[in-house]
Amino acid sequence: MLVGDLLEVIGRRAYGPLLLVVGLFSISPLSVVPGMTWFAAALTLVLAVQMLVGRPRPWLPKRAIQMQISRRLLVSGIAKARPFAKGVDVLLKPRLAFLSQPPLVNIMAIMVILAALVTFPLGFVPLGPLLPGLAVVLFGLGMSARDGVVLALGSGLVGLASWGVFKLPYATLTNFAWPF
Repeated sequence: MLVGDLLEVIGRRAYGPLLLVVGLFSISPLSVVPGMTWFAAALTLVLAVQMLVGRPRPWLPKRAIQMQISRRLLVSGIAKARPFAKGVDVLLKPRLAFLSQPPLVNIMAIMVILAALVTFPLGFVPLGPLLPGLAVVLFGLGMSARDGVVLALGSGLVGLASWGVFKLPYATLTNFAWPF
């Protein structure tokens, strides 16, 4: 099975799982590798802009679309993920689903773009990108399950991270110890 065929079948709903994967990557231990936080933020930004402009499915490079996925491997991966998915499914429900549908999905896309943008300056602060990364995870889960409550929580985390970005220069200047 080709990745492109899978994306074609899933269509616009593919944004949620892709955001979830990128968000999990951005809060994983791999994010301590220099530049990985910004790479994840750039991927998030590309996906969110596509969602904002209303692309019917996410654009991926031709090489990624033409990748083959073994049916056996896909079925095995789904079977292994099922226990984790059942645990998460208990928490996720279609609530306030209108937040995950047009035109309000565009506001959610703007929030994901903002999460990606605040990640860039927070990348200089240890554990700084954790809040926007967690917000992207929540956006991915909320979009996948059409759970507006989770989308609202993600929006709150983006607001908190944005506040931190604007507060950061002031806190740095006021806590600076002059050497003389």
